[in-house]
Amino acid sequence: MPDTFFQPVSGFELPRFAGIATFMRLPHVGLLDKRLNDVQIGLIGTPWDGGTSNRPGPRQLRDYSTMIRAENGATCVRPFELANCADLGDVGPNPADLHDTMARITDFYQKLKEAEIIPLTAGGDHLCSLPILRALASTRPLGMIHFDSHTDLFNSYFGGTLYTHGTPPFAAPSKRGFLILNAYA
Repeated sequence: MPDTFFQPVSGFELPRFAGIATFMRLPHVGLLDKRLNDVQIGLIGTPWDGGTSNRPGPRQLRDYSTMIRAENGATCVRPFELANCADLGDVGPNPADLHDTMARITDFYQKLKEAEIIPLTAGGDHLCSLPILRALASTRPLGMIHFDSHTDLFNSYFGGTLYTHGTPPFAAPSKRGFLILNAYA
């Protein structure tokens, strides 16, 4: 029997347009929450985009995800009964310091790794993948599936600058290789 705490709020209990928006209407569990160790899959927002201001984040994705149903109509699979999922909030960016933002993201994901939580990340630019992979691949290689709606990935910009909004994680210096599968929408 699944833990009902980790189930999305039902549209019969609260209209989908009401309440505090979380990914898929799941509970919000912060890194200091007593239920963190019960989370198996954490949905995280990385509201950072070095190329924009005041619109770079997962806020809109949370709003759109309120329409996701608890059961897939075609397969009849109820994914939230298969694992404890929660919205773990956003990694707080520093809009004035790119390297501090990357350090904050790495630190956040190291905590998730220590708690053995599988992260699903939304929002942010390509560069957000680098600090996430630094944390998650610190002890073993791993793969990454990168969904993107445009093809602005370049090894470097303006004469060799590696850390930009379009930098893919495999372009920046690393001790490990990463498998990147791009799915263009």
